[in-house]
Amino acid sequence: MSERLVIDPITRIEGHLRIEARMAGDTIEEAYSSGTMVRGLELILRDRDPRDAWALAQRICGVCTLVHGIASIRAVEDALKYPIPPNAQLIRNLMIAAQYVHDHVMHFYHLHALDWVDVVSALKADPKATSELAQSISSYAKSSPGYFADVQKKLKGFVDGGQLGIFSNGYWGHPAYKLPPEANLMAVAHYLEALAWQRDAAQLHAILGGKNPHPMLVVGGMPIAISIWPEHQGQGNGPHHQGGQGGTALDVTGLARIQEVIKSMRDFVDQVYVPDTLAIAGFYKDWFKQGEGLGNFMTYGEFPAMNDPASFMIPRGAILNRDLSHIEEVDLNADNEIQEFVSHSWYDYAGGKDRGLHPYQGETRLNYTGPKPPYDQLEVDKPYSWLKSPRWKGKAMEVGPLARVLMLYAKGHGQTKELVDMALTKLDLPVTALFSTLGRTAARTLETKIIADTMQGWFDQLVANIKAGDVRTFNEALWEPSTWPKHCQGVGFMEAPRGGLGHWIVIDNGKTANYQAVVPSTWNAGPRDPQGQAGAYEAALKGHVVHDGKQPLEVLRTIHSFDPCIACAVHVVELPAD
Repeated sequence: MSERLVIDPITRIEGHLRIEARMAGDTIEEAYSSGTMVRGLELILRDRDPRDAWALAQRICGVCTLVHGIASIRAVEDALKYPIPPNAQLIRNLMIAAQYVHDHVMHFYHLHALDWVDVVSALKADPKATSELAQSISSYAKSSPGYFADVQKKLKGFVDGGQLGIFSNGYWGHPAYKLPPEANLMAVAHYLEALAWQRDAAQLHAILGGKNPHPMLVVGGMPIAISIWPEHQGQGNGPHHQGGQGGTALDVTGLARIQEVIKSMRDFVDQVYVPDTLAIAGFYKDWFKQGEGLGNFMTYGEFPAMNDPASFMIPRGAILNRDLSHIEEVDLNADNEIQEFVSHSWYDYAGGKDRGLHPYQGETRLNYTGPKPPYDQLEVDKPYSWLKSPRWKGKAMEVGPLARVLMLYAKGHGQTKELVDMALTKLDLPVTALFSTLGRTAARTLETKIIADTMQGWFDQLVANIKAGDVRTFNEALWEPSTWPKHCQGVGFMEAPRGGLGHWIVIDNGKTANYQAVVPSTWNAGPRDPQGQAGAYEAALKGHVVHDGKQPLEVLRTIHSFDPCIACAVHVVELPAD
């Protein structure tokens, strides 16, 4: 009988994830992904005012609060055919972009880099040699021998004190670590730098959305007034706006701070994040040959210039079997395209567990039939996860940064092609290297630069609109339910940092009749479907060689490359004690 490797919980993620692997010696034959918690927000949203849905939907996750709010208000706006002003679109784009940059940098340094960086090894580094290494790859100001000596002294204090603090419980000394001590010290220094940098990055949401996390949003635009010149003082743009000098309007001080935040983001990405990714990747080129899995990728599209998918900076589409020469069209409303299955999930459907349901007809019927926790292993021939199994035209798909970069590359996006080709040339790798664990990680880094650079254009356009006298951020036209049709439905989609996110809403007589969220980690972390097709996590782990089952670093590398967010994927319901 094959040995079963169990990792529960997977740490350095959002939420609770269990990975089991059927082993043949030291090699993974099959892997199984189980979301081990459940929430009930889709049920909570029923019978409520659709205009309030965003505030509850944001609570799906404590990390991706903005993205669920945006998807929710877009769903209502789509159902009501509710256009928003250009300024609102630009403000949303800036906030979404800031979420990307903040989220991706935090993921790399604080959730994923420690899979590649041996923290304790940094104590053996020569600060002078570390400085030379840092200066050879970047112009970042903080790269002197004294700076790295100070970081090393701080790290030594952790170790000598008997506790590593934020670096505790790592697999330090594992033979799979390949970085020299100097590269490890440089990475630890930038880990600490990123902790401080994120305070600046989070300010953009606070300025434009009032707070972070859980920024304020509104169906029909954005709940922020623009108050730049005296003639605009006191102008409101809707029921949620407070113009004038009440402290909530966007003024010249706020705009100046936004510009500073954008510059801070771009500088850190250019001078720290991109160079570090390429430097670390150069020592782990074998990880560009494993961890792909499905070979199928999908994007919903993001960053609209108008309410038209053709205007999206990131296009919508599907790539099948690695074929970058052909992009399949994706219809989010078609009954036979996106469907969710529950054959291996702890849910039931009224028509049977083997049927697939489009989210408009989606059901959230909880039915836990698994073993009573704690249990030794999953019953993988039965339901084994609180995640459903989404499929596109019956196919398992990967979503996320790799899917987006591949889509942009396949579509001939100039900066994407330039960056990807630069990275592959520097690392002496073919394009097929993208289909891998480190390809996924590198794609996230390159995407961050693309988005950070694009933010300046949206900001410049917002300033130009204001200078031209356009200060509208809200459209009141359809605010009153008396103007709505008795029945309507819509989908709010976006590319969240972790991948394609969709919220589908059905509205009857002014109330939410059905609400279903299909999120990135449902696509990637979901279990097998009725045909036995593995999800993206499960497929990506197959074939991995694990050096030490008690320190399964190899599994963490690939799972973390997806940046799991299980709280999003399971969407709180208490199970009976018995």
